[in-house]
Amino acid sequence: MSSAQSAMNRVALVTGAASGIGQSVAIALAGAHWTVVMAGRRQAPLEEAARRGGSRCIPVRCDVSDEASVEALFARIESELGRLDLLFNNAGTASRPAPLEDTLLASWQSVIDTNLTGSFLCTRAAFRLMKKQMPRGGRIINNGSISATVPRPHMIAYTASKHAVTGLTRATSLEGRPYDIACGQIDIGNTATELTSSMSQGTLQADGSLRPEPQFDVRYVADAVLYMAGLPLTANVLFMTVMATKMPYVGRG
Repeated sequence: MSSAQSAMNRVALVTGAASGIGQSVAIALAGAHWTVVMAGRRQAPLEEAARRGGSRCIPVRCDVSDEASVEALFARIESELGRLDLLFNNAGTASRPAPLEDTLLASWQSVIDTNLTGSFLCTRAAFRLMKKQMPRGGRIINNGSISATVPRPHMIAYTASKHAVTGLTRATSLEGRPYDIACGQIDIGNTATELTSSMSQGTLQADGSLRPEPQFDVRYVADAVLYMAGLPLTANVLFMTVMATKMPYVGRG
């Protein structure tokens, strides 16, 4: 970040900010003196999360899979805050595990609409704003997953969506170069959140067995995102993997 930009009030947008990773990252950014727009679909938990984050947190209801909802969100950011320095594309979902041949089209579409299309819609809107604001540019961080590299059994929609997010990250990084827009991705393995709580009891492995998987504290993800976000726009972490040390990822299966 340039000295001129660092002197300004930095503005971040975190999607899926009502709980889990999104909430933790949003609160950490606010603690580091960012103004943080916290976006999510559920108004009540979103407002509660914003209260935890303090006066720098602004809750805004948004469905990232809906184009009109995303456009309204970014119009509000531009009109009320004037710029956007950081987008953390965190909103995501997964369908119930099912064999490939039994995966419903509706389940597939729901995951793709949120994880991939939602990230694209927010990235597109962020590009438009970051290109024209002064100082120009900004940073986009996509929440990938270890499933962006190695799949889990019976999770084809989630796996495909996260592989596609990697493509989105690479394309965004390439197209952002002329406009001082940096893009990176953080791939996370088993934070201790509500979404992954069942994994400590046992989850399906590639060999067909059910085994518990270790988890780690979500605050270390927030620390990692803060590091990525704090770099000057002349430097970028393109991909970072943060995971529980003993989880079955390297050599999975």
